[in-house]
Amino acid sequence: MPPKLGSPNEEQEMADFFREVEEDYRRDQAIQFWKRYQNWIIAAAILVIVATAAWRVNAYFRGKADAAAGGRYEAALRSLRDGKAGDAVSVFDALSHDAPKGYAALARLMSADELSAHDPKAGIKAFEALAADRVLNRPLRDLARLRGAYLRVDSDDPKAFLQAYRPFAGPGEPYRNSYRELLALAAFKSGDETAAGTWLDAIVTDPVAPASLRRRADAFLALVQAGKLPDKSPADK
Repeated sequence: MPPKLGSPNEEQEMADFFREVEEDYRRDQAIQFWKRYQNWIIAAAILVIVATAAWRVNAYFRGKADAAAGGRYEAALRSLRDGKAGDAVSVFDALSHDAPKGYAALARLMSADELSAHDPKAGIKAFEALAADRVLNRPLRDLARLRGAYLRVDSDDPKAFLQAYRPFAGPGEPYRNSYRELLALAAFKSGDETAAGTWLDAIVTDPVAPASLRRRADAFLALVQAGKLPDKSPADK
């Protein structure tokens, strides 16, 4: 017997009919969408696959390059320990040009350090070039600037040195106490014993100053109070 009009069965059949129509419509829309944009979708998928593959290949070769550079860097350090500074500098110079960025920066720093032992003026230029290179990370640039300052304190006019490096001795600066020690020496050389004592007191009262540096500041302060200039700068001790 056919279902009566308005019966639950008829309502269910109507609901099923409309659902099938809606599903067919959505299917047709999806097919039309795919036909219209399939080239773009495929291209995007290929791009993701290629990019992922390229990243993996790059990471593989970068890892090999880092390992190779690390081996050369270690060999240069061994040459230094064996007293073969010339061989070490040659390797450091080569690494600074063809090694990955991290090893290239370290090699430049080591090369400048070795150069400064034989030619302080050339060493200063090398360290200052590192300090001014914005491609390098800040900790390395800060260290290079400090190494240059250790060389400059022996040759620069004391007042010019004080003016140039005073900003790096303020609170929050990473090497402030090392700069304070150098500034104290420059101040003493310029005849300003009061300023020298102020810089040394800043080291002694800084709770984060290394213990060795605070002890040296105490000893240096005694020399300042006695009016005696150390024979060597802190860099030579």
